Amino acid sequence: MSHALSKHLLVDLYDCSANLLNDVTALEKVMIEAAHRAGATVINSMFHHFSPFGVSGVVVIQESHLTIHTWPEQGFAAVDLFTCGTQTKPQRALTHLKRALQCTRIEVRQFRRGQGDSLAAKTDRNFGEDSDP
Repeated sequence: MSHALSKHLLVDLYDCSANLLNDVTALEKVMIEAAHRAGATVINSMFHHFSPFGVSGVVVIQESHLTIHTWPEQGFAAVDLFTCGTQTKPQRALTHLKRALQCTRIEVRQFRRGQGDSLAAKTDRNFGEDSDP
């Protein structure tokens, strides 16, 4: 297989606005806009505010999903941008998130999922409940 089935960005956002990271309504809007900026089709979203602080949320897109988990007291957010196909541009979503959440530093790990011989090797392994992948 010469092309990837999907792109998967794991993003750590640092020194973000604590107020924004704790505002469930604002975060949902920011994440939905990130999906639109990536060229994705939004299907649904669900966000939850934790007590005393923090938010977890998912935006389900036709092309897969975007998730966020926040630690406002640390100014930190962990984001997962998973997009299938070639039409979506998750880097555009990332640019929007960095700006909207007022982050000063990001770390990104990008994976091309479903590419190459490693896919066949992993599917041949027997993973059980107690196994460590």
